[in-house]
Amino acid sequence: MIKKDPEAGHHNHGKNTPQNQEDSLMADVMDGHDAGMAKYGKLQTAEKKIKASLDSISKLPAKARQELAPYKAKLDSVAADLSYAIFAMDKWMEEFDMDSAKDNIENRIKYLLDEKMKVGKVKEAILNSLSKADSLLKAKL
Repeated sequence: MIKKDPEAGHHNHGKNTPQNQEDSLMADVMDGHDAGMAKYGKLQTAEKKIKASLDSISKLPAKARQELAPYKAKLDSVAADLSYAIFAMDKWMEEFDMDSAKDNIENRIKYLLDEKMKVGKVKEAILNSLSKADSLLKAKL
């Protein structure tokens, strides 16, 4: 399990120049992890801002809420995307086993290839949800 740090930046994870396919794949997996964690704090901040906007809209008079319904729908969608990205990163970190199949190189390579794909999807979810949140929060009503 990898511990999360909202303020995490790029960590070296003891990497040197990859010596073989296993080392190279592990470096790729850790790079994906590091890229996601570098944005983790921003994910949480964006989620709070979106929820605050939704809360503000819910307190408006009915007519104003109705006028803002399309914007609220976008906020709801982005809130779900942000929540999923946070969940996905947490789940990946809980399930990732740095020592998986160390005694069987063929299984280890397969495991690391799968994890590289998974962490890539998590990173994509993080970056896409942040991009949508930034655009929506900057939009003029």
